[in-house]
Amino acid sequence: MSIRTILVDDEKLAIQGLELRLQPFDDIEIVATCHNGREAIRKIKTLKPDLVFLDIQMPGFDGFSVVQGVMDIDPPLFVFVTAYSEHAIKAFEAQAIDYLMKPVEPERLADTMDRVRNRLADRRTSDELERLRTVINEVAPNAADNLGSIDEDMASTRFEKLINVKDRGQIFRVDVESIERIDAAGDYMCIYTADNSLILRETMKDLEKRLDPRTFQRVHRSTIVNLDQVRQVKPHTNGECFLVLESGAQVKVSRSYRDVVARFVH
Repeated sequence: MSIRTILVDDEKLAIQGLELRLQPFDDIEIVATCHNGREAIRKIKTLKPDLVFLDIQMPGFDGFSVVQGVMDIDPPLFVFVTAYSEHAIKAFEAQAIDYLMKPVEPERLADTMDRVRNRLADRRTSDELERLRTVINEVAPNAADNLGSIDEDMASTRFEKLINVKDRGQIFRVDVESIERIDAAGDYMCIYTADNSLILRETMKDLEKRLDPRTFQRVHRSTIVNLDQVRQVKPHTNGECFLVLESGAQVKVSRSYRDVVARFVH
């Protein structure tokens, strides 16, 4: 399935350069190009693309204004493309799927397109399953119960491999496989890797949706653990236990979550 795409940049040469770099991607279908923010908002609302490559600094409506201007519809995915690195933090706050520096490097663009495909697959899978549930509920109500396993199988291969974390004024790109555990504190998540700890502003519920449940399991009301990092299970009192991780850290598994973890680590 093609990815319907709009390119937005006030510089004609920049759009031409991006078009050239996108040519190797057979699934990209450029449906429009825009040279200012007002035009971009109109085209996005009219054409409803899947993806928008969006310059930040433009006369009149800048890139962030464009994003704000289409929030009344189901918005596309946004990739910001700019020559100014100081906009990176605000770009991720605006929920951009990625942030590319000009001139765009082919390797970074390929990585971005992988992220785009994964995110669109999540959206399309959810939409298709919802439509299928509606039809089946009407013509064969009892068959709808079988859709849960389909949903799980299709979604399990489409989880984040990299997570962008804004911490201490910087953007860190964290390889999900390197995450050892995640602790919650309100709307903030503390993400631990072997050599670092970072703070992410996101709820645990939303973060769980981005992580593969075959690898990441909640073991406490406020803790998620990478099961691949577990090297020992130590029994504790009252039906609780501790997981000893590769780093040597110990994480308590509360009684209500012990059965979930036991399926993966015995």
